[in-house]
Amino acid sequence: MQDCIFCKIIKGEIPCAKVYEDENVFAFLDIAPVSKGHTLVIPKEHGENLLDISDKALADTAKAAKKIAKAIVKATKADGFNFSQNNGTAAGQGVMHFHFHIIPRFKEDRLKPWPHGKYEQGEDKDIAEKISSLL
Repeated sequence: MQDCIFCKIIKGEIPCAKVYEDENVFAFLDIAPVSKGHTLVIPKEHGENLLDISDKALADTAKAAKKIAKAIVKATKADGFNFSQNNGTAAGQGVMHFHFHIIPRFKEDRLKPWPHGKYEQGEDKDIAEKISSLL
């Protein structure tokens, strides 16, 4: 995609702090990190989100992300990490090129996960049934 900032980063048209690259995957530090070491792992194949990306690109990117996460934890001495992927602007996706976030976490970092809710009586079964019927 001509206007995709991540495609431009892969091509070397925009500089980045590259962490990893192979034939199918590229990884670099996020320019607005949640914590130091926050890395984006992207397929070289362009796809907007999880629903658009090919199964091969997804598998290649996930395998690379596992390897990269191990290195991030060691390099940053993190106590853990968040592994996330956003789909669509409503979910917080800022760049419309599929990508994983690997965010190092520390016991005293004061970052909080999003709030949790509850289902009304029977609502969980209704929603589960609707989802299952579409698979």
